[in-house]
Amino acid sequence: AQFLKDVALSGKKILFVATKKQAQEAVKEAAIACEQHYMTERWLGGTLTNNQTIRRSVRRMRQIEAMGRNNNGVYSVHKKEASTLRRELEKLQKNLSGVAEMESKPGAMVIVDICREQNAINEAKRLGIPVVAIVDTNADPDPVDYVIPGNDDAVRGIKMIADAFAKVIKEAGEEYSRVAAERQRQRDAEQVQQDAQDRATRRPRREGDDAAARAKSRLNERRKSASKAAKAGLEARAAAVESAAEEAAPEADAPVAE
Repeated sequence: AQFLKDVALSGKKILFVATKKQAQEAVKEAAIACEQHYMTERWLGGTLTNNQTIRRSVRRMRQIEAMGRNNNGVYSVHKKEASTLRRELEKLQKNLSGVAEMESKPGAMVIVDICREQNAINEAKRLGIPVVAIVDTNADPDPVDYVIPGNDDAVRGIKMIADAFAKVIKEAGEEYSRVAAERQRQRDAEQVQQDAQDRATRRPRREGDDAAARAKSRLNERRKSASKAAKAGLEARAAAVESAAEEAAPEADAPVAE
């Protein structure tokens, strides 16, 4: 229980596995109560080691559910196709509802009857996922990281253990949520403070840039005015020279007296 509490405090999810009839309902209720993943119908090969295939099946399930929601529960206008889609959805929901939100590998697994769930044990060991399990006298405890000696066929015993785990995990999950929310608030406050500092730093720089731009603009205007004045002076001088030349021209053309 302490180990599972630490896993939940770290923000990781826990996967409950119990596909035998005696344990299905008790384990499912416990997993739902503490908002963890569960698999209680049958272990799908590759649930952990081939997660892409499981994700594809989950997307298909979501697609059919969306079709029903968007058409008031009608999956198709054709009765045969609608019936086929309904059966496919029921099968997918039955097998995948407990792991539909499991995007990454869990932080730990809780298993009832490791003889029956040997495939789940093998996949967990392959990925290095710690296993907590109820181990009966007919099972080898070596693959299990945290062994709970007990009768894996007793419904009351399974429910007692599962409910105890659910209580601990739920408390740890709530504590993690509070800590995560506080950390997020701190990050938001730090970001707001950083943004304010950046704005305060950019404002003098922007004001300096604006002053430099205004000075440059005034200098350009002065240069343009000086250029215009110089051009006007040149034009006036040229006009005066041209006028003087025109006045001197008739005297040069007059006949010289003998």
